[in-house]
Amino acid sequence: MDKRTKICIWIILLGLANFVAYVILYWYFWGEAVNGRVELHAGQARYFLQSGVEVSRDVFIYSGMHSISIWPTVAAVMLSMLTLAKDQLIASMRSTLVRGRTFFTILATIIAFTTIVITIWFVIQFHRRISHPAEIHGPQSQPVVMACR
Repeated sequence: MDKRTKICIWIILLGLANFVAYVILYWYFWGEAVNGRVELHAGQARYFLQSGVEVSRDVFIYSGMHSISIWPTVAAVMLSMLTLAKDQLIASMRSTLVRGRTFFTILATIIAFTTIVITIWFVIQFHRRISHPAEIHGPQSQPVVMACR
């Protein structure tokens, strides 16, 4: 096995491990912070995941950072799998409208661009949550539970 293949396999395994950790922690904390909220109650910040569960500031920040890390991880896994399949793609696309190398470059560019955009979007959303907490006056808020009729 050559060095490139070993590196790609390690990236795939680490990426999958990161995703499994994210799923387990999402389940354990009942949500994530990028879609959560920060509220100010009498000058004190309270942190809520998107499920409405209140967590500590550290858990909120960890959850947000881990949510943000998922997108570059997915891109790294996809690019590694594409790299491993590159030789087969190039060999099988000799007589098509788009050559194998061109197809590979287009796919890699789409993956990279999409991931960069989504990662920046998540960073902006998380930064807004942290830096602009909603000021709450009156009784402390509770998660809203909607009943189906």
